[in-house]
Formats: sequence, structure tokens, C-alpha cells
Amino acid sequence: MTPSPFRPGAGRRKVAGGVAFTILLILAAAVGSLSGLMLVYTVNLPQIDDLMRYRPNTITELYDTHGRIFGSFALERRIPVNYGDFSPLLREAVISIEDKNFESHWGVNIFRVLGAAYHDLTSKTRAQGASTLTMQLARNLFLNNERTFGRKLQEVLLSIQIEHAFTKQQIFTLYANQIYLGHGVYGFEAGAEYYFSKHARDLTLPEAALLAGLPKGPVEYSPILNPDKAFRRRNMVINAMLEDGKITAAQANVARSTPLGLHIQPPPNSIAPWFVESVRRELEQKLGPDQVHEAGLKVYTTLDLDLQQAANRAVLDGLANDERQRGWRGHLLNVIAGGVGMESFKHPDWIVPPQPGGYVHALVTAVLPYQVTARVGDHDLLLAPEDWVWTKFRTADAFLKPGDIIYVHLRQPEENILRGSLEQDTGVEGALLAMDNVTGDVLAMVGGRDFYMSQFNRATQAERQTGSSFKPYVYTAAVEEGARPDEMVLDAPTSFGSYTPHNYEGNYLGNITLLKAFADSRNIPALKLAERVGIRKVIDVAHHFGITTNIPAYLPIALGSVEITLEQQVAAYSVFPNDGIRISPRLVRLVTTADGAPLLEDKPAVSEATSARTARTMMTFLREVTRSGTAAAAASLNHPIGGKTGTTSDFTDAWFIGFSPSTTCGVWVGYDNRQSLGEKETGARVALPIWIDFMRAAIAGKNDENFPGDTQPFRPRGHPPSAVRATR
Repeated sequence: MTPSPFRPGAGRRKVAGGVAFTILLILAAAVGSLSGLMLVYTVNLPQIDDLMRYRPNTITELYDTHGRIFGSFALERRIPVNYGDFSPLLREAVISIEDKNFESHWGVNIFRVLGAAYHDLTSKTRAQGASTLTMQLARNLFLNNERTFGRKLQEVLLSIQIEHAFTKQQIFTLYANQIYLGHGVYGFEAGAEYYFSKHARDLTLPEAALLAGLPKGPVEYSPILNPDKAFRRRNMVINAMLEDGKITAAQANVARSTPLGLHIQPPPNSIAPWFVESVRRELEQKLGPDQVHEAGLKVYTTLDLDLQQAANRAVLDGLANDERQRGWRGHLLNVIAGGVGMESFKHPDWIVPPQPGGYVHALVTAVLPYQVTARVGDHDLLLAPEDWVWTKFRTADAFLKPGDIIYVHLRQPEENILRGSLEQDTGVEGALLAMDNVTGDVLAMVGGRDFYMSQFNRATQAERQTGSSFKPYVYTAAVEEGARPDEMVLDAPTSFGSYTPHNYEGNYLGNITLLKAFADSRNIPALKLAERVGIRKVIDVAHHFGITTNIPAYLPIALGSVEITLEQQVAAYSVFPNDGIRISPRLVRLVTTADGAPLLEDKPAVSEATSARTARTMMTFLREVTRSGTAAAAASLNHPIGGKTGTTSDFTDAWFIGFSPSTTCGVWVGYDNRQSLGEKETGARVALPIWIDFMRAAIAGKNDENFPGDTQPFRPRGHPPSAVRATR
């Protein structure tokens, strides 16, 4: 009998072989797919060498002449520090809330990953996340925030590489210097300085817990924008530390009940904002924006921080005093009338924390006959009758109402309530620029009344009519042609063709010396000199002194109808005490890399504007102005000085530009829209007092200085006038 060809054992082996082949095929495909995926997602991964060479964007710092930091540039405000510069409390807080197993895992916490995946599958809410500190570091440094499988795989692979190449301390340091904490702040050192005005190594437990809670949601948990959420998030961190045994129950109880205790750092660049902005523009032009804002440069500027603060006070005090003298004008903006809610209103200058001595706008919230309550940001302000007595109003409700925006000069607070005196802000602006005569260094710059209201720099960008402050160029041209201070000139009614000018005072003095004509700023003698030497000669002199404005050749130019910037005027006037040498103003002395290697050094241009003989003759004229002329009030400084006032038609611009042997300073006051400052608001009345206040600081400790050519030490002459003369 022939055996059957069907063999059950052989069939089973054949089926099993097929299944095994299929499984092997599937496994091979899976391995191949995974290998392909690995290849795809690792092609664009940064090499670990990139991390070895990684340098985070850091802050470019600005230093004054004494090495003090006063400003900075940064796209990301970051201050990298070492591992030991972080408070142990901060390190424990971060690990407890962000990555409890940081010290033991190899870059990826597989249990957290699986738990997060299960949460995503079983819950409609968003998972807390499974990223370790290492994964967050990888994402923040090299990847993006896309929630895709491919990006997550790249994050895992890069994290494993980082763990293999770096120690835990190095990883934590990189993370702690890189993480974003809101409000443009990156890293815990910059965060500690911004939120608490202290270093990260000095943080208390509540402060460390607050910062540790920010990476999860820098905006959502911002203690500035959402203090209630920030408080709860901070306490969550404290609870996590307690659960991990990092703190005791007693420590946790005290910390949880502690207020947020913010001490917000003043905004960078708030002391000399117009100067900083000028430096930024200059450096970006020379080095490029990326290097200026990201490379952590060290910029050694010409600013003197002490003189800058004196300039800030002088301008604000001078404008406030002048506005008081003109009386209360009212016309206050009212937010209620403007349809803005009282609670939601925020004034631009509230970005700077209120400080005693500062000037700030406040929102009136309640008015009683003898008490005004107002708000400055989150601070309450109280005004009493003595704070508005100068307005001539006996009761506050006679001239103020809720919703009014008022201007206040702050003094020391009382029982956490701001106090101050009512001032007036009609929109008048002021500018000041001071420079060192020998080096051209710009020592101080004020470009307006409030940088946060207007960033326009009136010291360098505003071209304004100069009035009689243009006359020194006229007299210089005449001296170069042989004119002398004791030469006589007829101050009498005169016509120049169809042009019939007048003196500011409305009278004529007859035959007077050129010295008196200049000191008293008489118009007719200046026009006669300009006609004698030729207006084109006057224009040439101005250009030699560094005035770049295109000046039309017509006679009224001699009285200052030309528009010039304050910066150019100050640099030009410095020629006189410099024996005829013009030194261009400079803002930056040296720029180095973060490591201290020189990158840029600025040396000012030097040229001869006029002869030393002419300059010394002009010094006779300019010094007489401050002895007996329109700026005689400056004699109160009891110091060798000189200068010239300037007032334009209709009192739209008020100037004083003057100098000591070491410093030249100019002051301008006016409205941006060129409206009149008011009758008799002259350079001597408005600008000169500001100049005197500033120069009192500039000449401090320089009692022995003298002008070139002086053979005798300076000796004060008698008693200075007690009041400023209201003349040109």
C-alpha cells in the first residue's frame, strides 16, 4: 500500500517556519523603520560639541567713567553664573517641582513618560508633562516647543547625549542659566536680581520657591501680572520640598505665610536713558545689532553717573520751578472724561518704581476739600493743603476731581503712603548736554522731561532756533577781522534795506563798547558787525566751529534765526575755553568682548576752529556775560565761567550755553510744538537756573582751575545778584 503524501508533522513545521519568517520580516521592518526614524530625527540634531562650545546670549553692559554699571543692552536679559552661585534652597526647589529624580536618571525618566502617556490617553485635560531638567535644557537650547512625536524623540536622544557628556552639576548650571522666567529675564541669577534685587545665592526659601515655580508658566505665574496665581504656585513648590524632606514642617509653615515680597529692579537704563539710546544707535551702526545685543560686550562710556544724576535733578527741578512761577493753568487730562476705566488706567511713567525726589504722574481717585488721594501704579498717594498752596486754591475740590492726571514731586513716604507736592506739567520740555573740554567726553545728557513719555532726544535730534546764542559766531568773525572788546559801536535805530530790527529791550544806548553790547545781548550792534564782516563770513565761522546746519546767507541769521541742535552748540562753545581747538563730542571710549579683548576704541576728531588769540579775545566777551550781562546770576557760582543766553522771537526757545575751564554745558527749554513759553520767559529766566544747578555739581572740587591765559587765580567779585535778571 502506497503511503499517503500528507504528513501532519511536516505541515506543522512548514506553518511554523512561515510564521517565524513573517515575524522575522516584521521585526526586520520594525528595526529598519526605527533605524530610519532614528536616522531621520538625528540628522538635524546638534552635535554634542555644539553644546561644549555653547555661549548663551548675555547682557552688554555700559560703564561710566568710574567703572560703575548704569545701563545695558540685551535681547535676553541673562547673567550666567556658576553652580555654587545658586542658593542650595533654589537648587532643591527646582529639583522638587521640576524633576525629583534628577540626580538618578539618565536624561529621561521612563516612569514619568509612561505616566504622562497614560494620562493623555485616559484624561481630556493636559498632562503636567514628562520632561526632565535635561530634556527641558535640550529643548530650550536647540529645539522648539512643537508637541510632535518627532520633536519629542529628538529631545530624548539629545538628552541622553547630554547626560553622557556632562555631570549633573554642569547640566543644572546650564539649565539654571538658560531657563525663561518672564518679563524678558532668562536664568535664575537675572531673575533674582529682577524680582528681588539680590543675587541668586542670597535667596530666602519663599523667594527661591517663587522663582522655581516660574519655568512652568512665566506669564501665567508672573508675580507682577498674576500675584494670586504666583502665590499659590510658590506654595506648591514649598509643599513639594516638604514632601521630599528638603525642609521641615516649621520652615514650610513660615514660608507659605510669607508675602511675595517683591523688590522689582528699576528698569535698565532709567538713569541715563537718552544717553544709552544714543550709544546703542552708534554701536549698532559700527558693530551690528547682533553683536551689540547678544555678545555680552563691555562698553566703557564717557558718562559720569554723578553728573548725570545732577543733570536729571537740575532739569526736572528747573522746569517745575518755572511752571510754578507761571501759576496754575489747569487743563488736566481726565481719564473718566476720556472713557478710560480708573482701575485699568496705567500711566507710561509708572514703569519706574516711585522714588523720593522723583517726579511722576498720578491718577486722582478721591477729592475732599483738604485732602487728595491718588494712585501711582499700585501705590497710594496723599496730598494735603500745604502740597498745593502755590496754586492759590484754598481747597482741592475747587480745581481737582477724580480721574484727573496730576504731576507730583515725591518725598519720603509716610506709613507706606506716598507723599509729595503738587506740580504742573504743561508739556514744556528741557534738554541738557555737558562735555569735557579737553577730551570731548559727553559727561551727562538729558533729552527731555520723561523718557517713558517721549524717547525723542531733544539734546541731539531737535533742531531749534538759537536766538542770541548764535551771536558768538558773529563776534568771532568780527574779532578775526580785527574787532576789539573796547571798540565803540552805535546802538541806535537802524534799517538794513527793508529790514528794520529792534533791540529786545525796546530801547537804545547810543555809543557803547562791543563788550557791553555783547554782555547785554544788544541786537543792533550784532547786526552791524555781521553786515561789516559779511554774513557769509559769519556762516563760515559757524561751520568751522562744527555747526553742520545749512545756513542761508541773510542778515537776520546773526540774531539766531537758524536752527541748530544743542549737541552742536555745546561742542562749538567748547572751542572758546580750548584756545580755539574743537574736539568732537564722543560717547564711547572703549568696547571690549566679554573676555576683555579690545574691540573698538573711539578717539575724537580734533581740529582748529579759530586761533588761540581770537578764542582768548572771545573769552573776554563771554565771561563778561556772566559778570555783568544777561547771565549775571551765574556769578553766584564764584568760579571762572563764561557763556551766552539765547531767546527766540515770541519766547519759543530759551537757551544758555556756558563753560568752566573743564566743562561746557548747554541747556534748552521749549515746547515741541513751538508754542510760546510765555512773556519774558527768556534764556536767563528759564534755562540759566538749570545750568547753574548742574554746574554747581560739575565744578565741585575744582577750586583751583583757570582758563588758558589767566595769569592770576580767580577771585570772586563782590556779592552776586540775588535774583535772575529777566533779560536775554
